[in-house]
Amino acid sequence: MRILGFIPARGGSKGVPGKNIKLLNGKPLLQYTAEIALESQYLTDVILSSEDTQIISVAKSLGIQVPFIRPLALSEDKTPTIDVIIHALRWFENQNIIFDAVCLLQVTSPFRTVKFLDRAIEKFIISGCDSLVSVQKVPHEYNPHWTFEVNLEGNLKIATGEDQIISRRQELPIAYHRDGNIYIIKTEVLLQQHSLFGKSISFIESSPELYVNIDTIADWEKAEQIIKNNQK
Repeated sequence: MRILGFIPARGGSKGVPGKNIKLLNGKPLLQYTAEIALESQYLTDVILSSEDTQIISVAKSLGIQVPFIRPLALSEDKTPTIDVIIHALRWFENQNIIFDAVCLLQVTSPFRTVKFLDRAIEKFIISGCDSLVSVQKVPHEYNPHWTFEVNLEGNLKIATGEDQIISRRQELPIAYHRDGNIYIIKTEVLLQQHSLFGKSISFIESSPELYVNIDTIADWEKAEQIIKNNQK
């Protein structure tokens, strides 16, 4: 199976200025993702998609391919990630290069391991599902069976649509939330369904101790603390 390792990293971050190449424990943030992607035994190619010349320069120095410069129209705050991926797939199609799937690796989740990445890819291949996402367990107090929406009368209704709430924590089904570490999607799902998920979704559970999705200064500080904790 030909799998494209895809790292999106645009410039212009507002929450943490310059975060994609900002030094975290002496390494550009991008380097954490680049290293494990290049070590993976399953990724056919690893590329960066960016419009930013500084990010592109750092990526190339790390050994990441940058086959094109991302159009500015696809580098705005609200640009959907899927549009950026499809742009890359179309570019490769024009070079007569076809991939079976894309492994999306976001720079903002720096603490994956290559072992975890390869296990995720193996599970995706074996599952035959349209996609695989990395997840973490939802704390019981936020379980969807214990959350509410407002109905048309302005009153609360159970978010899952049930008439009666599950009273005991022990009876709650396990719920998961996607954590942004890894997305793997079949190319046909991306192009034909314009979806990151498709109709069948496999999953792999991430380590909560290494979880961070860097979007704010508080997230950056959490990442620094994770590094300190692991150094101890």
